[in-house]
Amino acid sequence: MAASFTPQNRTLISPASLNRPKGRLIYRIVLTAVIVVFTVVFLGPLYWMVTGGFKSASEVVANPPTYFPHHPKPGNYHTAWSELKIARLLFNTLYYAFGALAFQLVFDVAAAYAISKLRPVLGKLILGAMLATLMIPATVLIVPQYMTVLDLPVLHVNLIGTPWAIWLPTVANGFNIFLLKRFFDSIPEDLMHAAAIDGASPLRTLWSIVLPMSRPILGVVSIFAVVNVWKDFLWPMLVEPDPQKQPINIGIRSLSQGVPENVLIAALAISAVPTLLIFLLFQRNIMSGLTAGSLKG
Repeated sequence: MAASFTPQNRTLISPASLNRPKGRLIYRIVLTAVIVVFTVVFLGPLYWMVTGGFKSASEVVANPPTYFPHHPKPGNYHTAWSELKIARLLFNTLYYAFGALAFQLVFDVAAAYAISKLRPVLGKLILGAMLATLMIPATVLIVPQYMTVLDLPVLHVNLIGTPWAIWLPTVANGFNIFLLKRFFDSIPEDLMHAAAIDGASPLRTLWSIVLPMSRPILGVVSIFAVVNVWKDFLWPMLVEPDPQKQPINIGIRSLSQGVPENVLIAALAISAVPTLLIFLLFQRNIMSGLTAGSLKG
């Protein structure tokens, strides 16, 4: 009788080594060292920014630098909030972010649904062209995008200084369309056929069946849309010259003339809080949404 063979997962350290006291000790030391190094690399700049907001102006530029504020000044954050008009800049950013989100949910969902379920002629070619745009660096598209919003084709309208200049370039997002299309592919065709037999139109099927089942991926796309607008710097700086209407990243730069460096660092720390909260609150939703459409059935 042939001997049975049970395959095991290959790892860097064999189970036999982990069963030995010396092997377990080495494993724990290496694991702890790796975790500490990566924690310092990723959280070090964030810690430096937060503590820099508590330092005095002279302590911020001191050489060698200080790792802890000698005389913490929490008032720097209040000064940054009032002098740099952070509340107004946050409102502007939310306005641009959720406006872009609304357009992306409408147009990207429609494009992904059409390619996935309606299967138009040359649909695969169109999807391939969309994915090909992901290979183009964003900076390469700055000039043609700027020329487009400067003189919108057909309508010949100048969008510089309007929210449309920020919203419209975010609509055609090939990555989000790909994520949505992959998730829609995992929805059983039997449901689509049953809806068609009941007389539901493609639009009614999208609204009543596809969208309720797509909440995980819609949440992921929403988070990506908001964060992308929130962290963008170059494009809003080009198309929105008015400091009172700029998002927070550009507004802080425009209003920072004559502001001490410690107050400026405090303002930057405040501007980073919303995106950090979004990640901490929705990290499980992001991972579950990205993997939700990976398996069919």
